[in-house]
Amino acid sequence: MIILPAIDLKDNHAVRLEKGAMNTAKVYSADPLSIAREFAESGAEWLHIVDLDGAFAGAPKNRASIEAIARGSALKIELGGGVRYEETIRAYLDLGVKRVILGSAAAKNPDFALLMAEKYPIAVGIDALDGMVAVEGWAEISAIKAVDFAALFRGSKAETIIATDISRDGTLEGVNADFAREIKMAFGGAVIASGGVKDADDLKRLKKSGVDGVIIGKALYEGAIDIKHLFNIV
Repeated sequence: MIILPAIDLKDNHAVRLEKGAMNTAKVYSADPLSIAREFAESGAEWLHIVDLDGAFAGAPKNRASIEAIARGSALKIELGGGVRYEETIRAYLDLGVKRVILGSAAAKNPDFALLMAEKYPIAVGIDALDGMVAVEGWAEISAIKAVDFAALFRGSKAETIIATDISRDGTLEGVNADFAREIKMAFGGAVIASGGVKDADDLKRLKKSGVDGVIIGKALYEGAIDIKHLFNIV
């Protein structure tokens, strides 16, 4: 199981939100690159980045920090937030990003996401509240069931689905392993769980459930988890 430490960007600062609410943003660093390098030194290979401003605006907003991390660290980066067009995907890949996440764009136009997955390394982000897909920086809840949406990508070229339970995100209340497992069953491919990871027991439960990866954010920033210890577990 792959561990992906997370950096969420707001105004080119590393922050964490609670349940996706921008007014809960807590700034952890004005130098996201230094955090990325710390993750790499601790043994991470992948880094999960979200452009929070971009997610709400529907267009990239934190390019300076993203470019600095892509150029200045050895981590493989998956990136989401505000990616709506093919040219944006290409631009990020040209920066050195290894995988681009389509969330709102995929929910609103699955055919676009399926086509992009044929051409580029794409992850589909499924962010859900009460089992329903959320879009536009989680500001809107759609009428699409998360498991039904995941099933649309079964057999596709999408590299992975990132399954986030919004109600757990940034809360340190524990990951929703059941939700991640349901998404994996519907998709049939690799699934990365996100939202609420609080301790090593969460990782053990995810690993036992067959989930392929996990994104960890607040637990690392708050010191609830020692990242080096986690790599020993997985």
